[in-house]
Amino acid sequence: MIRLTLRFASALTLVALSMPLFQAAAQQTEPVAPAAPAPAGPSPAAAPVFPKPDPADFTAASPTKEVVNAFMQANLGFDEDNIWQVQAILKTPVEGLSKVVVFIGQKSGKQKPNRFPFYVLPDGKHIIVGEALIAFGEQPFAEYRAQLQKRADGPYRGAASKDLELVEFADFQCPHCKDAEANLEKLAVDFPKARIVFQNFPLVQHREATRAAAYGVCVAKLGGSSAFFTFASTVFDGQEGLATTDGATLTLNSAVTKAGLDLTKIEACVATPATTATVEASVKLGLDVNITSTPTLVINGRQILANLPYETIKQMVLYQMKLDGLTP
Repeated sequence: MIRLTLRFASALTLVALSMPLFQAAAQQTEPVAPAAPAPAGPSPAAAPVFPKPDPADFTAASPTKEVVNAFMQANLGFDEDNIWQVQAILKTPVEGLSKVVVFIGQKSGKQKPNRFPFYVLPDGKHIIVGEALIAFGEQPFAEYRAQLQKRADGPYRGAASKDLELVEFADFQCPHCKDAEANLEKLAVDFPKARIVFQNFPLVQHREATRAAAYGVCVAKLGGSSAFFTFASTVFDGQEGLATTDGATLTLNSAVTKAGLDLTKIEACVATPATTATVEASVKLGLDVNITSTPTLVINGRQILANLPYETIKQMVLYQMKLDGLTP
């Protein structure tokens, strides 16, 4: 279930709202002052004219303007209507900490341009936006991609290759995760060379989610990925049953039976410390790659909401493939 309020309704459109960078920026942007008085009467939308940067506002040696532009391209280049301008890269009283200001708008002029400030940490690999820590750099998704290629070990469908790896972090009791399953099914059809992995990320507010995750781990262990996805589909279909302890037991047992597995063996597996450790490791992985909500889909390290309109998700997959040099 989404825990962040997505209110950055400016030049970034629905897709950008799904990204951690702009989730964190929800309260950090402000309208850009017009460069000149607007003419009287209605006029057709036009690309914004950003204020001319002042060379005096570029006092920090790092990051460079080129790095900031590459970072923005990675995040916003999916839509050719998005435009931006690096307005300032400033030293701060803290050694190695720089303040960056970027103006963001749209060529079409459909949305008002905004001023987007953030702080780059001394390591040059992270920025602070509001209370969030976000990956930064010319290839901001590379580190998370590498972590997931190494550690994402949940059941998967599609290719064995990890060249295009789509990792879904989900909670069986999350209604938005249930809604997202149709998107994952379509991705499996449209991108047969993708490896689509399911990682458990049960939220603490869902009291039966961790038990459901443990059942899923054991189904995958004893029956393989095919049995797991049958189980998962059945649990999501009967999700309302997870609202109570007794209802959860009936729902999970039914899903195990539907997956063709021995319920006694599954229950024995669920009770083991190893199963608990597997669920906890999946949650730890999510936290390590900055997962803050469910359902989150990570496309080669790039996070988006998994329940966005399907065509939007498909657009993001294709763009990330382009960035990574993969052939659609």
